[in-house]
Amino acid sequence: MNIPVVDLFAGPGGLGEGFSSVRSNAFTILVSAEKDPFAHQTLTMRAYYRLLLREAPSRLSVYLNYCDAKNEKPWDESTKDLWLRAEQEAQLIELGSEDGNAKLDTILHEKLNISKPWVLIGGPPCQAYSLVGRSRNKGKANYVPENDHRHFLYREYLRVIQKYRPAVFVMENVKGILSSRVNGDLIFHSILRDLSDPDAAFGKSDSNSGYRILSLVKNVEFKRGDSPDSIDPRDFTIRSEEYGIPQARHRVILLGVREDISIGHRKLLSKSNHEVTVQDVIHGLPPLRSRISGGIDDFDLWKKSVLDSVDYLKKNTSDALLRRELDEAAKHISLNTQSGGLRVQLGKYQGQVSGSGELNSWYAMNRPSVWLNHEARGHMESDLRRYLFAAAFSKAHSVSPKGAEDFNIDGLRPNHKNWESGHFSDRFRVQLPNRPATTVTSHISKDGHYFIHYNPSQCRSLTVREAARIQTFPDNYFFQGNRTQQFHQVGNAVPPYLAFQIGNVVFDLLRNK
Repeated sequence: MNIPVVDLFAGPGGLGEGFSSVRSNAFTILVSAEKDPFAHQTLTMRAYYRLLLREAPSRLSVYLNYCDAKNEKPWDESTKDLWLRAEQEAQLIELGSEDGNAKLDTILHEKLNISKPWVLIGGPPCQAYSLVGRSRNKGKANYVPENDHRHFLYREYLRVIQKYRPAVFVMENVKGILSSRVNGDLIFHSILRDLSDPDAAFGKSDSNSGYRILSLVKNVEFKRGDSPDSIDPRDFTIRSEEYGIPQARHRVILLGVREDISIGHRKLLSKSNHEVTVQDVIHGLPPLRSRISGGIDDFDLWKKSVLDSVDYLKKNTSDALLRRELDEAAKHISLNTQSGGLRVQLGKYQGQVSGSGELNSWYAMNRPSVWLNHEARGHMESDLRRYLFAAAFSKAHSVSPKGAEDFNIDGLRPNHKNWESGHFSDRFRVQLPNRPATTVTSHISKDGHYFIHYNPSQCRSLTVREAARIQTFPDNYFFQGNRTQQFHQVGNAVPPYLAFQIGNVVFDLLRNK
């Protein structure tokens, strides 16, 4: 059984990766659509890898040699046809534009057999719904939510549902969608009504079958004609850390099932027996030092700057536990000589995950002989001192320091007007080793202040590969573009290992239909 999948607003392909990993080719991505050119490059690379894995596993070395920098390009003459097919699968399309919609429709008319079960997946852009985005919008002069097209991009997803009638769809979005309003009305209520009755949403008088909107974590169902007030919208929120993801990522994920398909005794996602922590998934990667930005980057200069910061912080604090951790960090600073790069040799660091054999296999399958996308950022020397302090403080007190109360040493205060008001109290956040990470967001592409590594002697923020590990991308997932663009892709993605679990639920629902 092989079920076609159409992936809209695909990003780097987190949802598609999960579905593609279910059983023995239970799902095949027919087309994935993404407007960002760098995410599209990553999508193409991944589509090619999956085609190799499925149809020419003996030639997988061509891709892995490219990862290892042994080949200049990811394909050769023996695999060029698969590369061309990957380019057909991963499409650079801006949904909502006239040309983009027309291009997608042409592809679906040519490739999709709507008489057989198929699955639609995707997450319409969430900037207009997220709490951060809404706060930012309030600061814009003359901002009118009703005029923000991003509120209505879900209708591009809905248009495909109405026109092509997938057997099942999976739609993901931020938790802020539950409280976002347009014209005073909750946008989530409108989305539930529209998704359950796509024909009515587009003013079609002769309505075909609608959809049941199901939760993946609770026995909750919304169907056409129901009042949105009859359900608790929070029941559609998945708390990723409860399902083996090393991250407290809380997202609204809707499972839509066409009314003519029996749901029977459907399965829910199964909770994990234990939390997976940040340290579990990144401690096996090579340690790195941060770079120095705004000047000459050199290990000796970096080392001197950090050791000077150790001395300064020790002289200006009476916190005995903090002083002890600063002394401990100073002992190990000389060990961290490399700052990483697009490719870093594995060496003795094999990336083993503590306490989870399944995650170990998930990350390590067909791993190249290098760590991909493992490059430390450059930080200003003033931020090096803050990162050192924050990581040492968290190690001493098992909590990340907050605001002016904890950053109470002269010279640590950043130049923010609202620093002492609480608005920036979490400006510098250490990802604690014994807890799941906080949500990896696209903001990680702007700076690393919210994603400080827990090891004080490395004195840096997380790398793209570490963020990808927290998001559960396999180690052979090669993110394209520069480092900022790579971070943006990782932050916007659905964790593939969570998508894999969702894919299993969908497969069990469809396999007897």
